[in-house]
This record gives sequence, C-alpha cells and structure tokens, in this order.
Amino acid sequence: MRTETGRVIESLLRGEFICKISDEAGWELLANEAKRQLVNDHLAILNRCVSSAAGDSVFFVSYQDLGEEEREHLGQQFQEVAQSLQPLVQWMVLVQEAGAGDEPLAQGVRVRLNELQTTIEDVPALSEQLAKIARFRLFNSTSTSVDGQLKQIFKRLCELGYLVRPNVEKQIYLATGKIEYLYEVIRFIDETESLALEQKAEVMKQENLL
Repeated sequence: MRTETGRVIESLLRGEFICKISDEAGWELLANEAKRQLVNDHLAILNRCVSSAAGDSVFFVSYQDLGEEEREHLGQQFQEVAQSLQPLVQWMVLVQEAGAGDEPLAQGVRVRLNELQTTIEDVPALSEQLAKIARFRLFNSTSTSVDGQLKQIFKRLCELGYLVRPNVEKQIYLATGKIEYLYEVIRFIDETESLALEQKAEVMKQENLL
C-alpha cells in the first residue's frame, strides 16, 4: 500500500507545487524537517531534492547536482516559465484592479469568478484587457464573451497549479503557493536581467485606469 511519503514523492516528481492550499497534508509532511529528509533520501537516487520558496510556504522538486543534461532541461523549463510571465502578470494585475485591492494576489486569497465577471463587464477598459489576456497562447481562448474568456483562463490556471477550486459547486477559487514561486521568478529575472517586470506590472495597472 502506498504511504503518505510515497504519495508526496510522486506528486513532487510530477512537477507539482505543494503548499497549504493545494495539499495541506503534503505540505505539513515536507515542513517537518525529519520527514523532508526522508523524502530527500528517496529523491537523491534520482538526483533530485526538495526545494522551497517564499519562506517554505511552497515546496517543489529540483535537481541535486547539475550536469550538462540537467542544465539543458532547466533551461527549457525556465524558458517556458519566462514565456508565460506576460499573460500571468497581466492577469494578476487585472484581478487586483477589478477587485479594487491594494495588495497583490497571494497564497490563500479567494478569487470569486462571478464577482470578477460582473466588475469586468461593467468596465469597458477591463473587458478589453481581459480579451487581450485570453488570446495569449497560454490561455488560448476563442470566446468573445467575458464569461467564456474567464472560464477558460481559470480552467488553465487550475491546470497549471496557480489556482484550486475547493468546491466544484461554487465559482470560488483560491490562489496557491505557486503564485509565491512566480513572484520569486519575477524578482530573479528582474534582478539578473534588469527586466523590471514588477515596474511593468505597475505601469499596466495604471494603463487599465485610463
């Protein structure tokens, strides 16, 4: 019979990000130093180890030692993340603006799709911004309605692990710890390549007000 440790190892090797929101039991196991070491002992056989972001609020798997093959694979993964940053950042700015909040989207924050839809439909500038976001390859929506665009975007974000929907009967979503990981990626790129993505996000937010 598969153990809880085995389940967590399988989740990590599938590339999942484990936090309190996405997998509370798995997060508690990895937050325990002794149990995390046990997971690392198993992962070491595959040249993997447990890594964390945002003060251990989210765990994921990474390579233990980097050879040429591992560097090539990491480069491909990082390129994929970098290509998805623009649509993701624009979506986060849109959610923040539509919610009239001062704080950015973070782990555990509730996003109510119906309320978001109502706000966007009432503000033409937000509707235009949503349409642009929905057309990105990451979301690939062909819908011309706010309802259809939002549902496709939220579906993809759940598939990618940025959101979870605790109750399928309700249109309420929770942001996961992968959002925190995304912020760290943005900061890393910003610091190492001077892309100033956080400043660009603020500029986009201001443009949405026009």
